[in-house]
Amino acid sequence: MSEIILSEKELTLVAERLFLAGGLREQDAKTIAKDLVAANLRGLDSHGVSRIPMYLERIRRGVVKAQPDITVTKITSAVASVDGDDGMGFLAAHRAMDEAIKLAADSGIGLVGVKRSTHYGMASLYVQQALEAGYIALAYTNSSPALPVWGGRTAFLGASPFAAAVPGGQEETPFVLDMAMTVIARGKIRLAATHGEEIPLGLALDKDGAPTTDASEAFEGVCLPFGGAKGAALAMLMDLLAGVLTGANYGGDVKSLYFDHSEPQNVGHLFIAIKPDLFMSKEEFENRMDTFVSRVKSLPRAQGFDEILIPGEPEGRRTRERLDFGIPLTEEVRNSLLKEAEHLGIVISDVL
Repeated sequence: MSEIILSEKELTLVAERLFLAGGLREQDAKTIAKDLVAANLRGLDSHGVSRIPMYLERIRRGVVKAQPDITVTKITSAVASVDGDDGMGFLAAHRAMDEAIKLAADSGIGLVGVKRSTHYGMASLYVQQALEAGYIALAYTNSSPALPVWGGRTAFLGASPFAAAVPGGQEETPFVLDMAMTVIARGKIRLAATHGEEIPLGLALDKDGAPTTDASEAFEGVCLPFGGAKGAALAMLMDLLAGVLTGANYGGDVKSLYFDHSEPQNVGHLFIAIKPDLFMSKEEFENRMDTFVSRVKSLPRAQGFDEILIPGEPEGRRTRERLDFGIPLTEEVRNSLLKEAEHLGIVISDVL
């Protein structure tokens, strides 16, 4: 499949124009455009600009508000609640992490729950937001059913990505983790089905609950949790903390991002920001982080490994590479964006 190469600035401009034409406020359009391009920069193209037509379609169908009235309620000195007003999840999530950071600045730790949100894109966006402010961060979310509970055969739990970040020391090697609860992304199974390809055994079950290597049958069935019962238990924890605790939908009630336009998703998130110098000086914390990273990287390597990386390093390298050499965009994604622009009555072909 042919590709075109765009700079970060060009791709961000395309995304901004589309969201503005879709009814978003200017600053909100800029925020979400930057977030989606950040996913493309990190190599997570499945969470990048390819999702713009789907997001705008949900706004047109009235299940996502283009201009939400996001509100914050302070509960204690270290806890707050955010109501996303069924707007784009990116906006509610950034607001919530901002609040968590403010609370942590005063109390050492900030905990913020979010309800009435929607899909919020790449989970690492929000822990990196805290990282840039100098904080340790954790991000939990639930999502629409994608995998079964352990022993079940129907989709009930969400893929529910978990993200965490810890600032680095003087060597500036932070820890940035972003992982879903599934063995493989459902989008990859869908792509294999489109191409008529088989998938390895152990990734999914068909609609009857039987293991399958047929990607089409797998897409109609369920993805499997990573680590078996352990991954399923973590997916359950994500739903409990992000859904049950916050007042959002939970227990299979989060609406599908792609297939259900009957009502808003009411996704839940939970964000935690922590000052890294709670138990020692910032300088000592940074020295300890440098020591930790140095020890990890100097460990004996297993066969087939040239180096040992800290979580987040591969994505950081990909970001630097794409900033220097551009972001590849498939012809399929390019055409979907051009079609969306035509539908909205705007021109983006001068950039694409």
